[in-house]
Amino acid sequence: MSQLSKVDYKKFILPVVVGLIIWFASPIKPASVSMAGWHILAIFVATILGCITQPLPIAGVSLIGITLTILFGIVPLDDAMLAFGNGTVWMIAMAYILSRGFIKTGFGKRIGLTFVKLFGKRTLGLAYALMGVDLVLSPATPSNTARSGGIVLPIIDSIADSFGSHANDGTGRKIGSFLVYTAFHGNVIDSAIFLTAMAPNLVSVALATAFHVHITWFSWLAASIVPGILSFLIVPFIIYKMYPPEIKDTPNAKQWAEDELAKMGKMSLAEKLMAGIFVIALVLWILSSFIGMEATLVAFIAVSLLLLTGVITINDVLNEKGAWNVVVWFSILIFMANELTKLGFIPWLSHTIATSLHGLSWGLVLAILCVFYFYIHYLFASGTAHVSAMYGALLGVAIAAGAPATMSALMLGYTASLFSSTTHYASGSASAMFGSGFIDQKDWWKMNFILGIVYLIIWIGFGSLWMKIIGLW
Repeated sequence: MSQLSKVDYKKFILPVVVGLIIWFASPIKPASVSMAGWHILAIFVATILGCITQPLPIAGVSLIGITLTILFGIVPLDDAMLAFGNGTVWMIAMAYILSRGFIKTGFGKRIGLTFVKLFGKRTLGLAYALMGVDLVLSPATPSNTARSGGIVLPIIDSIADSFGSHANDGTGRKIGSFLVYTAFHGNVIDSAIFLTAMAPNLVSVALATAFHVHITWFSWLAASIVPGILSFLIVPFIIYKMYPPEIKDTPNAKQWAEDELAKMGKMSLAEKLMAGIFVIALVLWILSSFIGMEATLVAFIAVSLLLLTGVITINDVLNEKGAWNVVVWFSILIFMANELTKLGFIPWLSHTIATSLHGLSWGLVLAILCVFYFYIHYLFASGTAHVSAMYGALLGVAIAAGAPATMSALMLGYTASLFSSTTHYASGSASAMFGSGFIDQKDWWKMNFILGIVYLIIWIGFGSLWMKIIGLW
């Protein structure tokens, strides 16, 4: 006899109560917001809260949200179904499948072992090497969880084990804790550098189009490269001083990597094909804005090539739950956020906040918005849910205050990448790395708070100066 799936009904209480309060508060709604706009606000807020409390997995909560939107006549069924035709969402899904090829072929592991072999003589160099693995994979792997949990973390576990450093026996601080924590922040930084390195980046870009701001893969990189390099160089050194490993030299790591590479043998044909298709995808993404090719089409081409060459099978595609999970809940959240704009709520909110900040320079307004956006993530367990809930409104405020539209869209986009560094539940990568058991929660929160300040200084301070140099304001 089959068992009923577990549903934590208590976690529905907060979303339902808040949703109902907003729904029945329509008599006090702003005049410029339509009744449909107000009602979808109620459902959207309830859905976002449900994504945070998670009585069901986030895709299930989102499905309930769009069902209510149709049931109450806020949006016609056919219009709502168009949500699942969002090109950005399908790009993310295809790139999830692309990342599956890295893991299945072992090519991702080979890259990691090669970095350890080349740079693993000292612990700090080893940390940079692990960050380099993530950096190389990130342009074509929008699942930061897949990179950190599927490729980098298993390598760290093996290295730590070879040095007698384990999570739960008091030996973590020998080397494992430092490597896990540094690799996590490498994942955060890499996710900000490349548009296609993290799913919320693509959601930000999709939402920015509502303000007639069009960000390409190359324009995202052009503005992120300098603060990204600064973060990549500075943050590991800060961690090394703040959270030093007991083992400073790691000559055994180089030998271990050589032994593991020897076990793997020469690159297989599947790995070579994976490497070639990865390069093709990366080049096409870089050139997409120049040759008029949609970035989503590039992702489809890459997956099609993987199928045609036999690197992955159609069963691999169908079994990639992360990809189809993306199609469901990302589509719905982006659709609902866009409806808030169409039905008048986001324009009203942007105008209201802009009015409250009236008299301040646009630079100060943008800085305030980025800092607020960063720290409010302590209340969120999903970067995409956070971006869907707030990015559009904050971008509207920045533009209304006179801030350059493209600069504002990029600065808020980078902030959305970086706020995954806040808590142990801030992103899938955070959950994976924290879940390794090498770092306790107190240290995680304390050190991340310090590094959060570092990120804000680098990306808002030096980042804005770099954007001035390249002509974004």
